[in-house]
Amino acid sequence: MSLVRSSPLKDSESQDEHLLLSSYDRLLIIKQISSEEVENMHNILSEYHQHIVKSHGVTLLPQFLGMYRVTVNNEDTYFIIMRNMFSHRLTIHTKYNLKGSLVSREASDKEKEKDLPTFKDMDFRNNMQRIYISDEEKEKLMEKLNRDVDFLVRLKLMDYSLLLGIHDMDRGEREEEEEDEDSACEEEDEQENDVSMLASASLSTSPEGGAHSVPARKTVTPAVFDPCVDVYGIQSAAGAPQREVYFMGLINILTHYDTKKKAAHAAKTVKHGSGAEISTVHPEQYGKRFLEFIANIFTH
Repeated sequence: MSLVRSSPLKDSESQDEHLLLSSYDRLLIIKQISSEEVENMHNILSEYHQHIVKSHGVTLLPQFLGMYRVTVNNEDTYFIIMRNMFSHRLTIHTKYNLKGSLVSREASDKEKEKDLPTFKDMDFRNNMQRIYISDEEKEKLMEKLNRDVDFLVRLKLMDYSLLLGIHDMDRGEREEEEEDEDSACEEEDEQENDVSMLASASLSTSPEGGAHSVPARKTVTPAVFDPCVDVYGIQSAAGAPQREVYFMGLINILTHYDTKKKAAHAAKTVKHGSGAEISTVHPEQYGKRFLEFIANIFTH
């Protein structure tokens, strides 16, 4: 129903030439993937399924729901359908893609001009960004993350990121109030039109002509955070300097540490030196560095 009731929306934040769409109701993400990623998906699918079952669905991994091939003019295009990690109701105000690497990990000037730029690791550090969640929530999150990263390391997968979206609750409430005011003005104009139409009609019909049928202004319930619906979301701790909701999940998990990555690692090591924090490293090293970086994004 999410995919066929209305056309999907193109995500203007897509980082490459591959299509990234969301369903009209923002519940699902449709992502174009390469034939190599299709092959990797087939290779990991059985173990991915076991991992999800074993962890009772308590995971930060993408929730893969379907994979399709679309053939047009003898040309194949592959798509994967996933659950949207961000809320379909709460607006994301700040977004990060974190890999735990600092080399070439800064949003470009062009990216920063977007309405919702995708910031990276260096930006996170430069912006002095922190995540204000309780110790209990942090422990639960790191438990999930450790389990998921162990799984990815075991399957020699790498180059994944933590997608982080931040909803500012105060700003969200202000935006909703503004939207309500705008829609109230529009509705008042509509009601005035309806009243004049009804008044004209009542002149030629009974004096009781249905003025009571003027539609009442609809009340809009403010969007609130519901952890049962927004399964990747965590609310900021009580007493945090900002009232925020954080959406966190692992994305781009279908890159296998193959010869291409080994060659890229060798080239980058020559360029940046063996001690540099480059993103193309062996899966075990990648996983260890990734976990260390993520553990430090929270306030202490």
